[in-house]
Amino acid sequence: MTLNPSRVLVWLTGLVLLLSAGLASAAKPDDSFAERKIVLQISDPNPFKQTLVLNVASNLLKAYGQDQVAIEIVAFGPGLRLLFAENANAGRIKALAGSGVRFAACGNTIRKMTSLRDGEAPQLNPKAVKVSAGVVRILELMDQGYVLIKP
Repeated sequence: MTLNPSRVLVWLTGLVLLLSAGLASAAKPDDSFAERKIVLQISDPNPFKQTLVLNVASNLLKAYGQDQVAIEIVAFGPGLRLLFAENANAGRIKALAGSGVRFAACGNTIRKMTSLRDGEAPQLNPKAVKVSAGVVRILELMDQGYVLIKP
């Protein structure tokens, strides 16, 4: 069996295009359905503020319906504690994630906390997705038409 070099090139090109499309879609959420796109910032360690950001997400879902609103909660700095596995709001986070709310955890904050804990990384809620930097994630979402709200 001989390989046709032009067929191999076409096949490899197609594979590269498929892989690059998959990587691009991982960075950009599928929010084309959304009438409203909202990013909620949590950078405060106060449990009241953490509950407030979850309440805002719940209220937005009630107001617009999960089929009309895209919501991402981005946690960084001391606000990352909201996304710790043992946080008292873990049940609410699971419920909101089931309604389509996304949760982003700042990689910079995780690295800093890991260094302060003698190399032990904080255990995150399984619904949280690690991003390179919380503020960068917010800016990316704003570039995609998201409105920033800081409850």
